[in-house]
Amino acid sequence: MFARFTDPARRAVMRAGLLSMDAGRAALAPDLLLLGLAEECPLPHLPAPEALRAHLDTGRTRELLAAIGIDVDEVRRRTRHGVDDPALWRLRRSRANPLRVTLSGPLGVLPLETHTRKAVEVAMWKPGPVTGERLLWGLLADGANGMARLLHLTGGDVPALVRVAGIPVHRPRRTA
Repeated sequence: MFARFTDPARRAVMRAGLLSMDAGRAALAPDLLLLGLAEECPLPHLPAPEALRAHLDTGRTRELLAAIGIDVDEVRRRTRHGVDDPALWRLRRSRANPLRVTLSGPLGVLPLETHTRKAVEVAMWKPGPVTGERLLWGLLADGANGMARLLHLTGGDVPALVRVAGIPVHRPRRTA
């Protein structure tokens, strides 16, 4: 599935997977896909990653290990050399269960939550490359995933992001 993704869009999904694994989550959720997008594909009107992080559960690993004097960033630099290589990551749909999509890489396999899978499918719906804007479209297309609310809470301009993503907005006709 990654064949159509631009490099920044692929890196955003990979980064979201790493964040999810670091947080100890069992599946890749749309909030971490949004954070990965903010880190790897900074789009106009998208909140800064730090603003998003303040509202997300990214795990307490850093705090807990820092309390006993361990620098998590240094440990990751030494042990995760090369895990961010796009060639090592795959996004696959299960043949037996087409609704199951997994992200696999050097650190393991992570299923996509339903809302994350929907976002990826919407991003891939139109022909052409999957870009950061298309992933944003996918995240905003599903009103039940809470991403518009999260963007609003973190200072994102949702109407402007709708324009950046190129989402068509149909306004009802006024009758005279």
